[in-house]
Amino acid sequence: MKKYLLTSIKLTAVLLVLLAVLYPLFLSAVGKLARGKGNGETVSINGKVVGYANIGQKFTQDKYFWSRPSAVNYDAAGSGGSNKATSNPEYLKTVQDRIDTFLVHNPEIRKEDIPAELVTASGSGLDPDLSPAGAKVQVKRIAATRHISEDKLNNLIDEQTVKPLLGVFGPAKVNVLKLNVTLDEMK
Repeated sequence: MKKYLLTSIKLTAVLLVLLAVLYPLFLSAVGKLARGKGNGETVSINGKVVGYANIGQKFTQDKYFWSRPSAVNYDAAGSGGSNKATSNPEYLKTVQDRIDTFLVHNPEIRKEDIPAELVTASGSGLDPDLSPAGAKVQVKRIAATRHISEDKLNNLIDEQTVKPLLGVFGPAKVNVLKLNVTLDEMK
């Protein structure tokens, strides 16, 4: 019995050092080699950090591309979805309210042309990206508000679109924060 107890204490001590000290240090070192040095990818304007590229942010002004809705009000401290089924009356009302709001601000768009991502929250509630279609459906509103040609805005979206990895893995996507920062920098 003593033999097994001593062995298990030694094994616990070794695993504690390995998994609670060495492994986190290793991951921290690898993170320091990544973009953002392990602190996330920040987006800056004139040297001032305006947000993190990997966390969705709320944009509601007509002069900006709107982000995907968030079930957690874009609070990165508590990410999560609504966990409501698509048949839940409260969920359906929320989605309908989002559709109605979108149509008020984009009257030239038909309801069936609104991409689902603009009226439904992601599982994390913090999705920073839209599909190119989700961005392009907003072009008319932004062009009218900013007095910029639709062609310029469509080209901007195309420039900001990140293609799937190796052309196969994942969808094409546009980071909304980076897109809006670039939009503000346009003359």
